[in-house]
Amino acid sequence: MIEVLADMPEGVAGIRVSGRVSGDDLKAFKPTMDDLLKSGQDIRIVEVITSDYEGFGPGGLVEDLKLGLGTLFTRHAAFKRVAVVSDKEWVVHTMHLVGWLMPGDVAVFGLDELDKAKQWAAG
Repeated sequence: MIEVLADMPEGVAGIRVSGRVSGDDLKAFKPTMDDLLKSGQDIRIVEVITSDYEGFGPGGLVEDLKLGLGTLFTRHAAFKRVAVVSDKEWVVHTMHLVGWLMPGDVAVFGLDELDKAKQWAAG
């Protein structure tokens, strides 16, 4: 499941990912993502990956790559900060391994550091 977080600082888009994310979930979320990013301003995101996140379900990885790479290709220079918030060890390790591939700054925070992640993303 993917949901938009409403309590974000000005200029920061927040999403929460939980359970098993399917291709249909990502297709349904794409218009919301487009709306979040259509302002033409710098892209600053807080992505909360909950403790019950199980990974991708049917078609999830393919749709995630299409959505993510499509956004990166069209808005590469606009990415300024992405804060990943999770207590899942494999998420933290993965972000440390591949975070350098993402444009802009990437930082990882624990679930108990959500407020700190919001402030960092807005900064």
